This record gives sequence, structure tokens and C-alpha cells, in this order.
Amino acid sequence: MSRTTWDPALYLTFDDARSRPFFDLVARIGADAPRRVVDLGCGPGHLTEVLARRWPDAAVEAVDSSPEMVAAARERGIDAVLTDVGSWTPRPDTDVVVTNAVLQWVPTHPELLARWVEMLPPGAWFAMQVPGNFGAPSHALSRDLADRRGLTLRDELAVREPADYASILGGPDVDVDVWETTYLQRLTGDDPVLTWITATALRPVRDALDDDAYADFRAELAPLLREAYPVRPDGTTWLPFRRIFAVAHKRS
Repeated sequence: MSRTTWDPALYLTFDDARSRPFFDLVARIGADAPRRVVDLGCGPGHLTEVLARRWPDAAVEAVDSSPEMVAAARERGIDAVLTDVGSWTPRPDTDVVVTNAVLQWVPTHPELLARWVEMLPPGAWFAMQVPGNFGAPSHALSRDLADRRGLTLRDELAVREPADYASILGGPDVDVDVWETTYLQRLTGDDPVLTWITATALRPVRDALDDDAYADFRAELAPLLREAYPVRPDGTTWLPFRRIFAVAHKRS
């Protein structure tokens, strides 16, 4: 498939639920006065603003590979730069790197992680979070349906397990904190799980199909998701969403 395009407004539909892992991740960073803070895969920039408020004296570097997301971040006043995440390298004064729900889109990220951490200066922090739900019904059903149309969506190999990230990031001079959390997202509205994945997991499908074919895809997927994630008597739908976190701190 070609480059994935993004809809910043659609992405922010579930802003509170999508942002919570970011706050849980950043809370584990112990940097006091970093010189440079990088938001690697900044998206529409709403969370870059959080980093800037926490470390007001730091130079904040915002990077994303999506022109749509970079444009949205710039509209917020964030000096975002269009750069492929895979080609990014830390500057010598980079003391904090945050990459939130990004690396699952970068197949080579395990190798990049080891290189990035090695390049960071002593005392630096590297914090990452990726979804760990590629085996969940939401993704498995979408993948099966896409396969029947000759399309390929990411599978469980898109991310590694927590122990793998601990091994990749850990070293004799690096302290690593790795954990996972399954959030139960309480969703409302018609076909809320379909709406949730439309903003993220289905973006490659949206890019590959014309309007009619994409509408047919969603129409076939919707009842499958409703069966997998039934509506409760109170009208809400629970979506379990597993996330994998890792924070590495290079000793001074």
C-alpha cells in the first residue's frame, strides 16, 4: 500500500481515551531540566503542547511523517517538521524522547530503538508506547476482510512483546521500566468500535479503496464488530485495548 494518509479531526474523536496512555507514559519520565525534548510522531500536536508545558525551558522538537498531521500541529503553533520517523536521529542535546503510538507503523523500529538509545547522551530518557492489540477481534476481523480484497494489514508482528523491548533497550548503562496495561474503553454511539478503528487501523484500507469499495468494506465489517463487541443494556460498548510501554534511562 502507499503512504498512509491521516485525518487529524477524526483521530481526535476519542481524544481523551487515546491520550491517557501518553500521560501514563510521560509520568514515568524523571527528567528535571532537559535541554531538548522530542515528540517523535507528534500527530496533530495536542500532546506536544503537554510536553512544552512540563518542560518550558527545553527546546521542543516535533516530528511526524504525515503532512496532514504536521499541518494540524502547525495550526496549533507547534513548529512541527515533516520527517520520516525511520530516518530521524537524535541531536547531541536530546535529553528526552517520547514516541507515543507511532512505532507500530515502522517495521524496523526494534533496530532503530537500539541505535537511538545508544546515540542519546548520558542522563537521557527514551519513552515509548505502542498498541499491543493486533490479535484482538477488532484487528483480526479487519485483517481477514482486507485479505479477501487483496489488501495487507499489520499483524501481531507489528510490535514486540514487553520482554523483547526490555532486552532491546536495556544495557549495562541503561535502566529500563517496561509494562503493559489493558484499558477498557467505554464507547458510545452507533458502531463505536468501527468508528474507533476507522481513525487508525483502517487508514491503509481507506487509502487503497475508492469511496464505494470502502463503504462496502465498512458495511461488511460493522456487523462483525457488533457481534464481537456487543452493546450493553445501558447503550455502551466496552473495547479492551492493550498497550505496551517502555521507558529507558541512560545513567549519567
